[in-house]
Amino acid sequence: MTTAEHRRPDRPGPDDPGRGRRLGIDVGTVRIGVAVSDPDAILATPVETVRRDRSGGHLRRLAALAADHAVVEVVVGLPRTLADRTGPSARDAIEVADALAARVAVPVRLADERLTTVGAQRSLRQAGIRAKQQRAVIDQAAAVAILQNWLDERRAVADARPGGAERD
Repeated sequence: MTTAEHRRPDRPGPDDPGRGRRLGIDVGTVRIGVAVSDPDAILATPVETVRRDRSGGHLRRLAALAADHAVVEVVVGLPRTLADRTGPSARDAIEVADALAARVAVPVRLADERLTTVGAQRSLRQAGIRAKQQRAVIDQAAAVAILQNWLDERRAVADARPGGAERD
């Protein structure tokens, strides 16, 4: 068994479930950003921000979103440090991913998310959204970035296969 300290990010590959929507999740200490892809897994869009609570209501909501969108896979951002270490935020993301995996019938993957929140903040700033307004959407924007990176990497893996065709 791999401990949280040694968990590595997953990568799209041969165990890809094929065509279908994916749910992207950015785990924060207070809020969790959620994004979903289209059925062809090309484009990620924001869904909502879920507030964390001690009763596990956030896990119930995430499982409900996975069911509502009929996703084939869930992608949770794994915020490893720039030195590629597992810090408190990464351990927290792993705990949420593991708890969610016990509630859904689809694979729950961990995706490298270093600097996605920084990139999301930059994009929102460039779009003219002020810092105060960013708080309401930053978690969703980070979830979009996590999921879009996964989708892009997934597409690159599919294109590199012999024949370049995606498995459906």
